Amino acid sequence: MRFNPSGTATILGVLAIWEAAVRGGLVTFEYLPAPSGILVAGRGLLLSGDLIAQTAHTLGAVLLGWIIACTIGLALGLLLGISQAARRYVEATVELLRPLPGIAFLPVALLIFNFSLTTELVVMVYASVWPVLINTMGGLQSVAARLHDVGRTLRLTRPRLLAKVLIPAAAPALVVGCRLGLGTALVMAIIAEMLGNPHGLGYAVVSELQAMQPERMFVYVLVIGALGLLLNGVLVAFSRRMLAGYAEEHD
Repeated sequence: MRFNPSGTATILGVLAIWEAAVRGGLVTFEYLPAPSGILVAGRGLLLSGDLIAQTAHTLGAVLLGWIIACTIGLALGLLLGISQAARRYVEATVELLRPLPGIAFLPVALLIFNFSLTTELVVMVYASVWPVLINTMGGLQSVAARLHDVGRTLRLTRPRLLAKVLIPAAAPALVVGCRLGLGTALVMAIIAEMLGNPHGLGYAVVSELQAMQPERMFVYVLVIGALGLLLNGVLVAFSRRMLAGYAEEHD
């Protein structure tokens, strides 16, 4: 992710206008704090360790849920992408379950697993697995027929054809699916923490709201946004390097 001075200047300008509007009385919302107040609250949360603890919980849960979702989504996507027989038996089930929102399973998960990390993971994995699965399956299905012909000409076995030809050709679609899955995992983690897990950034937002501490609440909201930006930036940088490596390897 490249540094953009113009984008940074815009953010600083918005913060300056926000600060001036609150301090000058142009904005009269009782619980809208000035950025300087949020900064002071953030320093307090950082020194107390609360901010680090809640962020660590959410980050760990998101990465674990995303890894599980990618493992399941890639495995099923590869199977459905190369096997017509598997698609024939499973495609209807996929189309039935895929439109159901992950948050709809939160009450079920709460009944089974109570307020726990497991509940959070169930909701995350269910919602995140679909973009990975669909993009993997679609990427393999869209691979040009000539690549299959190349495999047959070289007398490649099915596993070697998949590893040497099909997966590299479908790699951009696989990366897009994993990237979408990561964003979905973060969103569902925050929702699950708000409603069903007494830990993490989502839980902290609700707790500070109920305690009427808007400065501290805004700190957690901004950290959630920064975490999403960081995760997306790291994945984009990694995917660019990986795809560049594929291109160099198969030139």
